[in-house]
Amino acid sequence: MGTTPRKNKAGRRILAVGAGLATAGALVAALPAGASQDVADTAASGTNGKGWGRMVDVQLLSFNDLHGNLEPPAGSSGQVSHTHPDGRVEKIDAGGVEYLATHLRQARQGNRYSITAAAGDLIGGSPLLSGLFHDEPTIHALNGLDLDVTSVGNHEFDEGARELARMQNGGCHPTAGCFVKGEKFEGADFPYLAANVTDEKTGRPILDPTFVWEKDGVRIGFIGVTLEGTPNIVTAEGVKGLKFGDEVETINKYAKILERKGVKSIVALVHEGGAPASESYNYDCDSPGPGDGISGPITEIAKNVSPQVDALVTGHTHQAYVCTVPDPAGKPRLVTSASSIGKLYTDTTLTYDRRTKDIVRTAVDSANRVVTRDVPKAADMTRLIDDWNVLAAPIANRPQGWIAADINGRGSTAYEKPLGDVIADAQLEGLAPADKGGAQLALMNPGGIRSDLVHKASGSEGDGVVTYRESFTVQPFTNMMNVVDLSGANLIQALKQQVSGSNLKSVKILQVSKGLTYTLDMTKTGADRVVDGTIKLNGEPIDPAKTYRVAMNEFLAGGGDGFPALATGTNKLVGASDLDVFNAYLAAHSSAANPLPVPAADRITVIK
Repeated sequence: MGTTPRKNKAGRRILAVGAGLATAGALVAALPAGASQDVADTAASGTNGKGWGRMVDVQLLSFNDLHGNLEPPAGSSGQVSHTHPDGRVEKIDAGGVEYLATHLRQARQGNRYSITAAAGDLIGGSPLLSGLFHDEPTIHALNGLDLDVTSVGNHEFDEGARELARMQNGGCHPTAGCFVKGEKFEGADFPYLAANVTDEKTGRPILDPTFVWEKDGVRIGFIGVTLEGTPNIVTAEGVKGLKFGDEVETINKYAKILERKGVKSIVALVHEGGAPASESYNYDCDSPGPGDGISGPITEIAKNVSPQVDALVTGHTHQAYVCTVPDPAGKPRLVTSASSIGKLYTDTTLTYDRRTKDIVRTAVDSANRVVTRDVPKAADMTRLIDDWNVLAAPIANRPQGWIAADINGRGSTAYEKPLGDVIADAQLEGLAPADKGGAQLALMNPGGIRSDLVHKASGSEGDGVVTYRESFTVQPFTNMMNVVDLSGANLIQALKQQVSGSNLKSVKILQVSKGLTYTLDMTKTGADRVVDGTIKLNGEPIDPAKTYRVAMNEFLAGGGDGFPALATGTNKLVGASDLDVFNAYLAAHSSAANPLPVPAADRITVIK
């Protein structure tokens, strides 16, 4: 197989590499006039990244889990925590691509060798400004940010592999068509990497597995994977016909392939993450020892990925950390994550040895930086946002209801979230009529609550008004509601699966509708955390032998998020979308004179 040069919209020359590397790309820049590789290899040693010495500093800027948040996220969702030396914790407003662009561009200044990479979930679960247009605005923004490469994440599969291919290659949406008159969507300038996502029939990766960045003879290879458990957290239709392989096995396989191609400096982009011991972005993750401050799936991945890989850029858990986790040879190796929705980026210096063509691990330096809003907005991003807002305005600004104060969902750290109660109640009310399904209770997955309802006006609508834009941001997936027959035994089992099985190490507490109560004892372990005998509906204990009509979105009804007991439901009735029932509830239960109050969030009794 040969090579096929092409140019992207930023004018950068990309070389697609064949022969054993599938279609991995290589960013190629010409050597300075009169220079040669021999000159570069034999020049005097230097570490400032500006000359032609043996040691070259390569800047790696990275972020993850943007989720189409082009505008600054509102409320507590748009804040990061900073711990000062005296222990004081400061909340800092952060995020918004206008500011992210400025920060990245400022960070690149003075750095001859700079790469920008991401670790997936850049689209999907997006606010209305991007989600309404099937995330085309976000791809445009990422092109403008000069993103070089990203892995896929689970949310890149929300609309299926064909739509993901459209994000990469361009073309108008198959049903919605072209959103901008006379313009065809051109797709991403950067490669999406999906090394562990293969076609079930052919066994081949559905997108490029690797990418090689090259400048002045400096070569950095990237391998991109998403979590193996993606099918458990995406609708069945989204992953139909696809197989998701083990992260470690896949990374190690392609690390060998890159090595055979002469690429010895390798970074893995992994859409899987961990849980740091502190919520503060500046927490010392290596205290008291290397990697002691982080737990979760990424720790086992990092401990087992081949020493050929020099650093792991991670995501998925929406946490902030910069850790040193020893590789299988016991050598320190960097593992980073930059929170989510554009609030942080990671600035890493990789010192590259021209002679060995490898990263000098002892010289790697990294830190998370806040995307503060005290810098000038990037004018091109402002224009992009303004242009798409004009198209969205007729729908986005419609009032849906009123709230008395902030009702936190994504921004709440509690197991039972106030906004979770509102959503579950909306689903119960919408599906309770006999002709709508006859639901007796409703369950909502916490990961499906994408934001908060913020009292402060986001535009000219006035404080307390909930616009369609804001309700869409909370419920962007347009999942269809299902009502099913579920035995009491399976309902009890589903509640126990919140804290056991695949959710043992990272619990997922379902949001429950009014009338459903129980006790969660977090001093216990596994399924025992759901206290037997405390699960009641309207004061009556759940009867294992009885059948209940349960409302939930189609994702949960398919057993998503590690709830196989919910997939046992029968006699299914498909209702309206989750967004439609949410908006209907807001309209029915609020007005300017009587705004919706903040729920007490007292349905789940938690013992800690």
